[in-house]
Amino acid sequence: MPARVLVTRPQPQADAWVQQLRSAGLPAMALPLIEIGPAPDPEAVRAMAAGLQPGMLVMFVSPNAVSQFAACLPPDWAWPDGVQAACTGPGTMAALHALGAPPAAVVAPAPGAVLESESLWARLRGEDWRGRRVWIVRGEGGRDWLASTLREAGADVAFLQAYQRRAPAWTPAQQALAAAALTDPAGTCWLLSSSEAIDHLATLLPQARWELAWALASHERIAARARQAGFGRVEDVAAGAEGVVQALKR
Repeated sequence: MPARVLVTRPQPQADAWVQQLRSAGLPAMALPLIEIGPAPDPEAVRAMAAGLQPGMLVMFVSPNAVSQFAACLPPDWAWPDGVQAACTGPGTMAALHALGAPPAAVVAPAPGAVLESESLWARLRGEDWRGRRVWIVRGEGGRDWLASTLREAGADVAFLQAYQRRAPAWTPAQQALAAAALTDPAGTCWLLSSSEAIDHLATLLPQARWELAWALASHERIAARARQAGFGRVEDVAAGAEGVVQALKR
C-alpha cells in the first residue's frame, strides 16, 4: 500500500473521496488538479431552466455541472414534470436526486457498464429523438461524442455552460504535498479522473519527471493521457471509490 494516495478531483468531490478512502484504511489526501468556478452567465442558466418542457432531456456531465446549475436557480425552482435528466456516473446521479429530479426521470448507464457517454447512449438509443430538444450542461468545451450522436438521431442539441474549469492555485501546504510526492514516487499513488487535470500538471509542476510515478486512471482515455504525460506506471481502475480501494489493497 502506498504511503499517500492523492485525490486529484476538484473540490468538494476531492474531500468526499478522501473521507471514503480513509474510512477504508487508505492514506488519502486531496490535491485537486482542477478548480471549479461559477457559471459565466447565470442569467442564461436561469433562462434555460425556466424554458424546460416535457419531452426534453438535460444531460449533466458531472456533479459540478449539477451543483453550479443549481446555484444559479431561484430557491423555489423545482424539477419540471416530463423532463428527463441524464448522467454517466453515480456522483452526478446523487446530485440530480438532491436537486429534485425524480429517480424515474434520471437515465444513466446500466449497472456494471463503463461510466461513459457510449454506455449512456445504449440506454437512450431506443427513444425517438427526432425534433426533441436536448441540453448538455457542462463547463467550457469537452467531449462532443454524445451531442454528435444525438444530432445524427435527429435531436436538437444545445450546450449550456454552467461552470468554469481552470488550473488551481495551490496553497503552500498543497505545494509541499506535491513536492513530497515527487520525491517519493514509489510511495505515492495519483488518482486521475480527468485528462484536463493531467494537462494542468505541466503548469503546476513544470520541472517534474514522471518516469517512476504511479497512477490509477478511471478511464482508458485518461490512462492513455497519463502515459503520454510520462507516468511510468498507469493502471485502469473501476470507477468509484470502491474500485480504487480494491485496486490498492490487491
